[in-house]
Order: sequence, then C-alpha cells, then structure tokens
Amino acid sequence: MCGEVLPVVTSGTVRGWALELPGTHEEETWGAATFRVGAKIFVILREDDGEASIKASRADQAELVAGDGQTYGIASHVGRFGWVRARLATADPVELRSVVLEAWRRTAPKRLQLALPDDLRALLPRR
Repeated sequence: MCGEVLPVVTSGTVRGWALELPGTHEEETWGAATFRVGAKIFVILREDDGEASIKASRADQAELVAGDGQTYGIASHVGRFGWVRARLATADPVELRSVVLEAWRRTAPKRLQLALPDDLRALLPRR
C-alpha cells in the first residue's frame, strides 16, 4: 500500500524476536547483547548504536545489501562469513524478522528447529 507507515524496529523488538525462538538465551559479550543457541551466536545487538549484526549466508548478505543499502551492510569483523549489519530505524520489520529467524535456523540444531511453532515457521524464508 502506498504511503503505508511500518512500525519502527527497536532493540526491544529484536530482543523479543530472538528470545521467543526455542533454545535461545541472551548473554552480554563485547559490551553488546548476544543471542545464542548453546554457545553459537546468531544476533549481536548494539543497543547504543541502534544496530544489529545478524548471521547470514554470503548470498543472503549480498542480496540484502543490494536490495536496501540504507538498512543493510556488511558487518564488521564477521562480514566475511556472511553476517549483515542492520540499521534498526530503517528496517522493514517483516523482512528483518525473517532475517533473524533464518539466522536462528542456520544456528539451531535440528531438534530445536523441529520445536519451532508453526506461526514462526511460516515466517521463515523458503529454501
């Protein structure tokens, strides 16, 4: 719809999305909130900067950056592995939630993936 105003994504929004996923916990590392499955990080939330670094494939990284360079960029330090930096204030909430879900799926073991509720499974990008 033309002129539609999307809700603004906040650090609290991203935190809620991450913590609702099976097996996820929050741990502070490097002065930032990290969201993990076991010891594996899939989101790093820099609340003071209004940004998140999110695990992605290199192909997804390239697509996100090319599609919305104002919102997505190559994450520092881990960008060479496909991670993206997302500017929360300009992110489309539907797309960003899908990116977070896919990051979790890339990280979570199969047993946790099978525990994902159907309403969240429907939001995952098709592979």
